[in-house]
Amino acid sequence: MDLNWHETVVALIDTRSFSNLWFWIVLAVFWSSASHWVLGVPWDLVLRSKRVSGLAENDFRVILRINVNRIINFADIFEYWMLSIGCFILTALAVLGFGYSVEFAQAVFLLVLPMSIVGAASIITARRIQNDEKNVKATQRHLSRLRFFVQILGIVAIFFTSLWGMYQNFQFSPLG
Repeated sequence: MDLNWHETVVALIDTRSFSNLWFWIVLAVFWSSASHWVLGVPWDLVLRSKRVSGLAENDFRVILRINVNRIINFADIFEYWMLSIGCFILTALAVLGFGYSVEFAQAVFLLVLPMSIVGAASIITARRIQNDEKNVKATQRHLSRLRFFVQILGIVAIFFTSLWGMYQNFQFSPLG
């Protein structure tokens, strides 16, 4: 049995993403990380700053200020580039995935599209927080709303991705 390099790589990497366990692990890690790290601030720090003032609140303010300034600075410099390249990549993935039935492109599209919405919501929230920088309660409220939005979007994205994945697996299964 003589396999060349290409056949070995294709045998190791299953391009049928929706039947691959690694895809579902990546999907779960993406959404759990997105809902835990709200604007780069760990959610447990946000909760601790609500309960205990002093050092925890100061840590929360410092980390949030650094991350908000980084996000806004990056968005101000590269906003048109991010939008252009992001739309190009999403369009290319959609055409490859759904127009040409490339399952790997479908899987990446179903990961990247909702995450790009999370990115846009994070930029909007960062700008709101920058305006309410002195008010800790308003800042915590903005972060809570963003986290709730990310969780709802994650539920919808995981549900739709699982439905599409089941459809793909049933459609291309040996029994179907």
